[in-house]
Amino acid sequence: MAEVQLKNTVKIYDKKVIIDNVSLTVKDKEFLVLVGSSGCGKSTLLRMIAGLEDITKGEIYIDGKCVNNIHPKDRDIAFVFQNYALYPHMSVYENMAFPLKMRKMSKKDIDEKVKEAAQILNLTELLDRKPKQLSGGQRQRVALGRAIVRKPKVFLMDEPLSNLDAKLRVQMRSEIKKLHKKLETTFIYVTHDQTEALTMGDRIAVIDEGVIQQIGAPVEVYNNPVNKFVGGFLGSPSMNFIPSEIIEGKISVNGAFFELDDEQKQKIAQRKNVLLGIRPEMFNCTNSNFEFTAPVEISEILGSSVLVYFRANETSSSALLNIDYKFDEQIKLGFNTKQIMFFDTDTLLRI
Repeated sequence: MAEVQLKNTVKIYDKKVIIDNVSLTVKDKEFLVLVGSSGCGKSTLLRMIAGLEDITKGEIYIDGKCVNNIHPKDRDIAFVFQNYALYPHMSVYENMAFPLKMRKMSKKDIDEKVKEAAQILNLTELLDRKPKQLSGGQRQRVALGRAIVRKPKVFLMDEPLSNLDAKLRVQMRSEIKKLHKKLETTFIYVTHDQTEALTMGDRIAVIDEGVIQQIGAPVEVYNNPVNKFVGGFLGSPSMNFIPSEIIEGKISVNGAFFELDDEQKQKIAQRKNVLLGIRPEMFNCTNSNFEFTAPVEISEILGSSVLVYFRANETSSSALLNIDYKFDEQIKLGFNTKQIMFFDTDTLLRI
């Protein structure tokens, strides 16, 4: 098992900074998720750890050893790709056995390790099949099995579930988490899906433009985002940011005013404007102490709830409610003023 450390790592492509001075420690046996939008640099960071991308500056350590100049095959890591990367002419057994054959293991040891991995992943009955005879979920399990057989120090996974349908993604999320518990190995997992990040990681690192914006336990990062990007990226539906004016210790929303408490007044002292951070589910609470009216733009029935879009201070916002509404209908909305967050209108940092 192994700890992974990145120290001031930088990656530059054609004079463009892709990874900007990232330092990070992934603890031994931890499941860390790197999450961010497409093009933010998360996959590049993973490939740098694997040795598939050169490092422009900085150092990477695996199990206390600097691996900057160590070939990928000698880093004792396993990489699970987005597109499975299975050999179509080989059976499931042969695909899983391939990395062991490359290491010149005996047939007996190979057979033992492949069957052990197949049992963990419920692939025993599929060992004679070719990849084309498997479903997407089964192919992904084979890709995981090929990684497991080597018993590496670190598992690296680059959006392994993105090619699966929604139902199968949920199932595979659970299987990967169980696998992590069984193997007790360090996992670093890349995704752009914030639901995957929140449900799978022991910790999550939110990345934007090659910089880690925040790292912490999922519930901590969700409830206490450090800036507007993190607050807006995590959560589905995403957080509302309502530009609001402060007048004599009161804040205005659609012409209605609520009084700030002493702690809030201290936080936003000397400011004339702030962004109110309000998650859509906060409008559905039973302990609201402030109400305002707003015109409905559109509503979407989600099954157990309705996502209602409305205008608040001339900004499109959304609320998770229990009732469907018609276009342009005036509705009354409420929230608990103690639950809202404040963001600086210029720096976009949490106040």
